[in-house]
Amino acid sequence: MQQLLNIIFEDAELLVVNKPADLVCHPTKGDVYSSLISRVRLYLGPDVSCHMVNRLDRETSGVTFLAKSSAVAGELGKLWEARAVEKEYLAIVHGHVGDESGTIELPLGKDEKSIISVKDCVRPDGTTAKTQFYVLKRFAREIRGFAGPQPFTFLRVVPRTGRKHQIRIHLQAIGHPIVGDKLYGGDEDLYLALAQHRLNDEQRTRLILPNQALHAAAIRLTWHGEPREFTAEPEEFFTSFANDSAPAIPA
Repeated sequence: MQQLLNIIFEDAELLVVNKPADLVCHPTKGDVYSSLISRVRLYLGPDVSCHMVNRLDRETSGVTFLAKSSAVAGELGKLWEARAVEKEYLAIVHGHVGDESGTIELPLGKDEKSIISVKDCVRPDGTTAKTQFYVLKRFAREIRGFAGPQPFTFLRVVPRTGRKHQIRIHLQAIGHPIVGDKLYGGDEDLYLALAQHRLNDEQRTRLILPNQALHAAAIRLTWHGEPREFTAEPEEFFTSFANDSAPAIPA
């Protein structure tokens, strides 16, 4: 039987889950397993309402909050709006990031040159966005279809603002796109190919990983007067790629 949910925490008010990669948050035309919210409704039953507090992209895995009432959703929403929530991500990017840590502060807005309506980009008249990163590991590994060992960096990423696709765009902007990113990895036709169900073997080889290597690892907030932390481990495709590699490479 297909697993409905990977539950991190649950009480009378909250349900916190580790969303898998390649699962949309909102209902689609598929079956009851095809979105996170439909799985949650199936799990909670018809008598319990559920409200998604934070949303992750289809291919981003990790900590996702759901409230069991509109009142609780409103309380949590205020915390998110007030930036009283700290989010921490893990990412694997192409290339060796030179600095051990850094801050990317670049404004974001709609990419008017792209045929993909959801795509954003760095633009001078965009909305302020700030992302901090910390190098966990630089490594290289042999990749099928590529000549010689390829360089990668394993990062801890902390977004200080919550713009759409912020981490993905910021890392691309400094020359280190996320491995497996079909929209911001350099060839947006990969995104269209996925949406149109025509992704072929050659494209999958170029992507290296089946889903983008971005994982929402932790959310920290003060809830009912107490500091709380909710964490989740990445999936096997992510951890094995980061760990089953050549030794770490110094800067």
